[in-house]
Amino acid sequence: MAFSVNTNLGALQAYNALAKVNAQTEKAQLRLATAKKINSVADDTSGWNVGKQLEASNLTMKSQLTNISSAKNFLNTAESALQQVYDKLNQIIAKQEDYKDPLKDATSLQNDVKTLADEINSILTNTKINAKDLLESVSSSFGAGATAVVINVGAKLGDNSTALTALRNGDATSMTTSITTFQSNVRTAITYLGNNLQTLDSREEFITSSIANNTAAISRLFDADMAAEQLNATKGQISGQIATAMLAQMNSAPQQILSLFR
Repeated sequence: MAFSVNTNLGALQAYNALAKVNAQTEKAQLRLATAKKINSVADDTSGWNVGKQLEASNLTMKSQLTNISSAKNFLNTAESALQQVYDKLNQIIAKQEDYKDPLKDATSLQNDVKTLADEINSILTNTKINAKDLLESVSSSFGAGATAVVINVGAKLGDNSTALTALRNGDATSMTTSITTFQSNVRTAITYLGNNLQTLDSREEFITSSIANNTAAISRLFDADMAAEQLNATKGQISGQIATAMLAQMNSAPQQILSLFR
């Protein structure tokens, strides 16, 4: 074994070992501090890339859930309004039957029909969300996945202006065929709304499940095993103390050469 003063290979090796132990300890401590297994791309290039794509997908799907919620509010509001319209049409038909009773006051019945017709007109023209008429013949599109849900309540409601105008003008006795069509149109619109709500519920369930699955995958990629990292940190601290002691001994080893000069 050669003794050298200029180059202490033993101390250098001990230093390298200490640096490696310290780096591993710091990595474990960082993971404990952040609760993340991947704190930089260098930790796991593939895992970081996949995880970030999953995070982006989750953000998109969360926006889709917001769109679905807005669409359901749209549909529920329209459905509630049309339910009222349908109920009032039933009342008008009942009052038409009352016209056949000679003991009933025809003028009062006529006024009742006008009032109900005015209320129906008010509902059809004033049912709005964010200043948008829900029951007009216009389409509203809500993004919810690969395709959008297009809602066109007005088209399903049909053109009921003739019957409604006649009722508001007091002509209720000769409109029984028109009112029946009006009712049928309202029923069709309500059914259409119900079908769209079923579609939105299905998409909401699917997207919610996809978000949960993505989140689980992201957790597996990024979340640190806190128990394992605590063990690594403790082991690293102990190893670091031992390596430091060994470095001190290795660093002082060349002093043994001084005994040759005594």
